[in-house]
Amino acid sequence: MKIKLVSKDENKAVFVLEDASPAFANALRRIMISEIPVMAVKWIDMHENSSVLFDEFLAHRIGLIPLEADPEKFNFSEECKCGGKGCALCQVSFLLEKHGPATVYSGDMLSSNKLVKPTDPGFPIVELLEGQKIKLEAVARLGTGKEHARHQAAIASYQYWPELKIENQQEAKKAVKKCPKGLLAIKQNKVVLTDPIKCDLCRACEPEVKLVPNSRKFIFRVETVSGLKPEYIIKKAAEILAGKAKEFKNLLAKV
Repeated sequence: MKIKLVSKDENKAVFVLEDASPAFANALRRIMISEIPVMAVKWIDMHENSSVLFDEFLAHRIGLIPLEADPEKFNFSEECKCGGKGCALCQVSFLLEKHGPATVYSGDMLSSNKLVKPTDPGFPIVELLEGQKIKLEAVARLGTGKEHARHQAAIASYQYWPELKIENQQEAKKAVKKCPKGLLAIKQNKVVLTDPIKCDLCRACEPEVKLVPNSRKFIFRVETVSGLKPEYIIKKAAEILAGKAKEFKNLLAKV
């Protein structure tokens, strides 16, 4: 199995996975989406809310604010020594109190742990008019995407690596202008695909050429929707998948 990093920035990573099966690629994708531990607000104690948004709507908006946190430094509440009662090792509290007229932003949430905060202080929560007020306490805990979307770590997708199959080079040259992205070119009198990463298999170039998907090679795109970096999400997904394989092997040995 081979992995090649194509590009990476703060929010997105693109890499190529080679010599793997579609089942393995899909398992990796599903883990990135639904099994990476992510810190998010799980419940809210609403003390006062005279804004235009009712309590449930306000709680929903706050729950979907992505939080910057290191999941390695926290326990799942059900696995914590406190027995799920809540302590500094498994949860973080946020206090929010503001009077109108004003706009309430994510940056107004005061955290009990300075290392845990919204990824951006500028997320608008609600606009308060004259005389309106909100006062609440929000509690954030670890969870996974399969439990709720607020704990989803990333948007992850993959596609098969595209390969050109050409039977007649003269006919294939007619397809160069048909590619909407301009990815076909003539080099050394042969038609080539200049950038397979950008090809989305639209097949506009057919029938002069054929695009054949390589089922052993995949282009992955991972975009974080949480406070976690894309490279951490990829590595953690690989660790979780390896752990599942080890657990299955141990169970199989007992059969």
